[in-house]
Amino acid sequence: MNETTAVPRPLRIVAPVLLALAVIALWQILTDVYAVPSYLVPSPARVLETLVADRELLLRSLTVTLGIALVALLLATVFGTLTALVFVQSRWIEMSLFPYAVMLQVTPIVAIAPLIIIWVKNTWIALILCAVVVAIFPIISNTTLGLRSADPGLLNLFRLCRATRWQVLTRLRIPSALPYFFGGLRIASGLALIGAVVAEFVAGTGGSGAGLAYQILLAGFQLNIPRLFAALLLITATGVALFGVTIWVSRLALARWHESELGAAD
Repeated sequence: MNETTAVPRPLRIVAPVLLALAVIALWQILTDVYAVPSYLVPSPARVLETLVADRELLLRSLTVTLGIALVALLLATVFGTLTALVFVQSRWIEMSLFPYAVMLQVTPIVAIAPLIIIWVKNTWIALILCAVVVAIFPIISNTTLGLRSADPGLLNLFRLCRATRWQVLTRLRIPSALPYFFGGLRIASGLALIGAVVAEFVAGTGGSGAGLAYQILLAGFQLNIPRLFAALLLITATGVALFGVTIWVSRLALARWHESELGAAD
């Protein structure tokens, strides 16, 4: 890594933490000084108090939402990768099908989620499908780009050595596509969580199987704004955690051999 651009590893953690603490402190001071009512903007202390008091309810709902997001991410990863592998086999297949993947991405999930929920009788499966629709495009687009980005010189070498299509795919294209795939996975992890939350908003499922989106809706109706903020905090923390896990997996897979991660530990 270039010495002029190198950032000490502890600073990468300390800097954002200090910024977050400063923002929280300012938030607390402003709500105290101006005596802002909790039903408008609760103070950080009030949000933390609510998070502790309602931890069983919120954590149970988080488990539901996270379960939907993880299953959706797994399905999006599998089917998105398989779709990209199909695309790379033929330009005609890619040109014929890729526009439909784009259409799926640009269509607002709030517009098609009610249809999915109506057509699929099982609500849990319907919520997963909604989240898959949101999360699958980054996997398809990034992996396809990666598979197409193999070194032309190495491709010619493989052809000179009369490598089969399978050998070119497994020994050249897939290794070359891994950084792109993991880049798409990082984006898809957050989108899967967003898709799960949006689908829960549309479905409005309650009861014991209610996710965090339902708790946010219910808290809003009841003007229980501290619980609403606590639920939002859990969703945000979960999204950051998912992103962190995908970064860790990427480094685990690439750190020993790919230049994109060779300097990550410096």
